[in-house]
Amino acid sequence: MKKYIYTTIATLGLFIVSCSVVDQLLTFTISNQTTFKIPSGFPVGVPIDFVTPDITTNSSSEFENNNTKANLVKDVRLKDLTVTITDPANKTFSFLKSIRLYISTDANDEIELAYKDDINSTSNTLTLLPTDAKLDKYIKAPSFKLRTEAVTKEAISQDITVKADMKFRVTADPF
Repeated sequence: MKKYIYTTIATLGLFIVSCSVVDQLLTFTISNQTTFKIPSGFPVGVPIDFVTPDITTNSSSEFENNNTKANLVKDVRLKDLTVTITDPANKTFSFLKSIRLYISTDANDEIELAYKDDINSTSNTLTLLPTDAKLDKYIKAPSFKLRTEAVTKEAISQDITVKADMKFRVTADPF
């Protein structure tokens, strides 16, 4: 009887380990990038929205490069989203109180992608906190849009150009 219990435990352990190894082998990263402008002259402490132009996903070629297809993708999550001020060169995010990014497609509703509240930064780069949203249908689409909602804590005297770098963790089924 003890042999049966030990064999069952060993088999289950091996199954769990092999599943995680297979998931690691079938997990890869897709990167996207876009820029948007935060215009000068809007009121302090009021949420202001900015919409990016369509961002092409190139997901089909990314899936193919990683030996999979869109119909085999089972889970896409935001791994990392970093925003960087590119113009003016000496500007920092000290003017910003909070920022939220939302993702949408023509066929899918908008959902929150990442955010950062109570910003206290003297850097020109911010790493946002990703939500746990499942993003399969957004990344499988030919393109998506981002909407940025920002609240400032001080007046902005000139337009600020911000680059958003996104990394998505993609896990696919083997068959």
